[in-house]
Amino acid sequence: MKNFHQSVLLKEAVDGLNVKQDRLYIDATAGGGGHTEEILKRGGKVLAIDRDSEAIDYLREKRLENLTLVNDNFSHIKSIAVKFGFEKVEGIIFDLGVSSHQLDEAKRGFSFQKEGPLDMRMDPALPITASDLVNNFEKRRIHEIIKDFGQEKLSWPIADAISSARQLKRINSTSELAQIVSEVYRKYRRKSKLHPATKTFQALRIVVNSELLNLEEALPQTVEILKKGGRLVVISFHSLEDAQVKRFFKQAARLKTVNKTPIGPGAGEIQKNPRSRSAKLRIAEKI
Repeated sequence: MKNFHQSVLLKEAVDGLNVKQDRLYIDATAGGGGHTEEILKRGGKVLAIDRDSEAIDYLREKRLENLTLVNDNFSHIKSIAVKFGFEKVEGIIFDLGVSSHQLDEAKRGFSFQKEGPLDMRMDPALPITASDLVNNFEKRRIHEIIKDFGQEKLSWPIADAISSARQLKRINSTSELAQIVSEVYRKYRRKSKLHPATKTFQALRIVVNSELLNLEEALPQTVEILKKGGRLVVISFHSLEDAQVKRFFKQAARLKTVNKTPIGPGAGEIQKNPRSRSAKLRIAEKI
């Protein structure tokens, strides 16, 4: 059985949707199906979308009732909803994290803690991998990616170290890149609670998968398919996403924010799942 973890902020997120019997809901990031299954348990009907075909296959095997599965990118959420009869829904949920399955599968190349190819594609059909960025982009562009999307203070020295290393041999594995970044941290005597490669890997993953761009495209579409009084629930895992969601909630004329400050995981959840520590849950309602 593939390791798709218990969804982060499961109860809080689904409570935020205000699920009603036989009404329609969209889980825009199905992953392991934690949120989807909880909505179904509470009597909702779900359209679950995921760009990762392995996640869709995993859920298909469960043969759940009142569930429609679609392997696609949530940036097309409105056209998917219309196609499958979900053009007016009571609630939409986004969980913007990487699933444990993606992190734990070494061959997917998301984790600096596992030896694997430097891939990082959430959808294996995407044309560009993290290895392509690291080996083919010019040094300045690599610096900009790591600085802008990883908020990494050592972006220049890391880009410089990558540029030097790839002249000797192509950087193909997660461990090779993690080692290069760790050596920069040692050289500059930087201490961090996080693994030195965390921010660099995050930045590359965001760019490979166009994560912020997809979110920017999807959010306005959600307002069009939500019914009046319908809820939009978003769980984000880094400050760039959270800022994007917060800004959208504030600027969208037909949305009002339900929780003024984001909801985070409790100590118990963080202990059980350390990956949940940075999660922030925001809820808005269509007016």
